[in-house]
Amino acid sequence: MSASSLFIGLMSGTSLDGVDGVLAHIDAGDIRTLGAAYLPFSDGLRADLMALQQPGENEIHREALAANALALRYAQCVGDLLVSTGRTAADIRAIGAHGQTIRHRPELGYTRQTGNPALLAELAGIDVVADFRSRDIAGGGQGAPLVPAFHQAVFSDPGECRVVANIGGISNISVLDPKGPVTGFDTGPGNLLMDGWIARHLGNAYDAAGAWAASGQEIPALLQRLCEEPYLGLPPPKSTGRDLFHLEWLDARLAGLSAARPEDVQATLAAFTALTLARDIAHHAASAKRVFVCGGGACNTHLMQRLQQRLHECGQTATVQSTDALGVSPNHVEGLAFAWLAYRQVNRLPGNLASVTGAAGARVLGALYPA
Repeated sequence: MSASSLFIGLMSGTSLDGVDGVLAHIDAGDIRTLGAAYLPFSDGLRADLMALQQPGENEIHREALAANALALRYAQCVGDLLVSTGRTAADIRAIGAHGQTIRHRPELGYTRQTGNPALLAELAGIDVVADFRSRDIAGGGQGAPLVPAFHQAVFSDPGECRVVANIGGISNISVLDPKGPVTGFDTGPGNLLMDGWIARHLGNAYDAAGAWAASGQEIPALLQRLCEEPYLGLPPPKSTGRDLFHLEWLDARLAGLSAARPEDVQATLAAFTALTLARDIAHHAASAKRVFVCGGGACNTHLMQRLQQRLHECGQTATVQSTDALGVSPNHVEGLAFAWLAYRQVNRLPGNLASVTGAAGARVLGALYPA
């Protein structure tokens, strides 16, 4: 197996929990996971990255320090991958590092994924590809979601319309219909609001298996308010993030509902994620027979059940299951996607889909930082 076929993908998403790393063999249509690693963020790094989601004092300096700390964490993840798979830096063609999104404003012509890819290249001794979203935005696109192109390469089937639902901090769908172009967009919050709400009330980073949400009752009035968010009614292409959805956004919609039990709010937030996904799947992928879920949401048993229920309520008969059914762990999909995007960049192949992002056409994504 030549070094030109080995790539590492690193992803730290909107949930701000840590970094997922995947070592993959990628050669034309052959894409195989060889190893995976996960490193949680320290409380300090997570707090620093969370603070950068909003404007603040001396934020250029604070971002630079957080970017260095993130590069160190990325390098540790790369080291763990090499040790666990018996590889060396010389075996790896390139690392695809997404970075941590702290601003995403494609309507203003920019996106910002913090990180220090030059430092990562120095520490790892491996070429690094980073800043994947900017080229698509320069071409008039949303710069997100980028994973539908990878979903098409790995999960599509010529005889079946499928949906891949990535439920991270934000949820997005990829509609893989052999009868037409791939489409996809951010449907709205995934785990982001649920994670923030349980952290505020119980001090937990996330709602394990959705147990807390399952202990509550949905609040119809709150669910209606949440569903009135204008973003949800916009046509694709569209993308979103913490710039729009955050706890202050939720607090504004809780006004007048102060007697609501925290667990009932959590149940409603799970319902909100499930309902927004189900409505968009029913509208944009009516012929889909199966929905494959990846990201942290695939581990939320309550959310998966609610998604199935909401799909049926929307008249959609598709069954819901994780991407394990297709041979890829739901926790590895995004890391594998950025390994694939690094492969595309070093081979001067486009990584976006204009039908998804709205860009003027196919573009080679990412900037290369040689080791």
